Amino acid sequence: MKKLIFKGAGTAIITPMLNDFSINFPVFENLLDMQIRENADAVIVAGTTGEGSTLTDEEHIELVRRAVKHVDGRIPVIAGAGSNNTAHAVYLSRECEKAGADALLHVTPYYNKASQQGLFLHFTACADATNLPIILYNVPSRTGVNIYPATFKRLSEVDNIVAVKEASGNFSQIAKIAALCKDDLAIYSGNDDQITSALALGAKGVISVLSNLVPREVHTICSSYFAGNSDESDSLQLKYLELIEALFLDVNPIPVKQAMRAMGYNTGHCRLPLCDMDSTMAEKLYSTLQKYNLLNCKKPIRSVTVHTPGNAGSILKHNL
Repeated sequence: MKKLIFKGAGTAIITPMLNDFSINFPVFENLLDMQIRENADAVIVAGTTGEGSTLTDEEHIELVRRAVKHVDGRIPVIAGAGSNNTAHAVYLSRECEKAGADALLHVTPYYNKASQQGLFLHFTACADATNLPIILYNVPSRTGVNIYPATFKRLSEVDNIVAVKEASGNFSQIAKIAALCKDDLAIYSGNDDQITSALALGAKGVISVLSNLVPREVHTICSSYFAGNSDESDSLQLKYLELIEALFLDVNPIPVKQAMRAMGYNTGHCRLPLCDMDSTMAEKLYSTLQKYNLLNCKKPIRSVTVHTPGNAGSILKHNL
């Protein structure tokens, strides 16, 4: 059996921004402390929810480095290192290892729509480039490509490919992966609305967006199940379904970042091409937060002129 990176709730943590869209490192460190204080079992840095696709390489690596230093071994720090360019994914893997990450998260190459053999070669190249354990990330709705169970079986035979964040939403596929790979590939749910269902098929936890807001509750969904109290686990899963739906009214991480601002966290806004939700969706999000007693403040949306990072000559209007 391969060693588990974590068991329970891993938070796919957001990347807070200043008004000029540079990274707000003090707030990021405060969010890390909140996650640890509220029982998160791991943090995933610079993934989809962390806007890894719009970070420069320098920002990406610095974010991982700072997370590792600040967390200081209290929980595992997993670094997003995926790319649709294999050479770039290899580079990020090596740099994140140097930065001290405990593990890597590698998404399927997006847009290219690689074959199953191409996926196998891509992931094995990434695995060969590092000594760190690797979590594969299968999210066909975002990348346009699905890893088949037979390919997972081949990849599970690579020593440092140890887990998958499975976000296909296909329970037949999850069952087949579990049956084929057994203890050679741990499964983490990639969908907050399917945590308990994945646990029932043998998943070891979740990599969660919801736990940015309520990490203790997501941890408890998992820990209750592992302790044999499936009724409590199911009850919490059902309790938070409406909030989960609200967090996916728009493309992740738009709603979760907007929600955290409404909760009083100084998280800033998403970098373009992602922008704030329209007013109808935003009101629905705020209403849902209020139902869960999470709404602390609500700032009106207004258009202001800002400079985009990495291009001092570029001035765009963006919602604040």
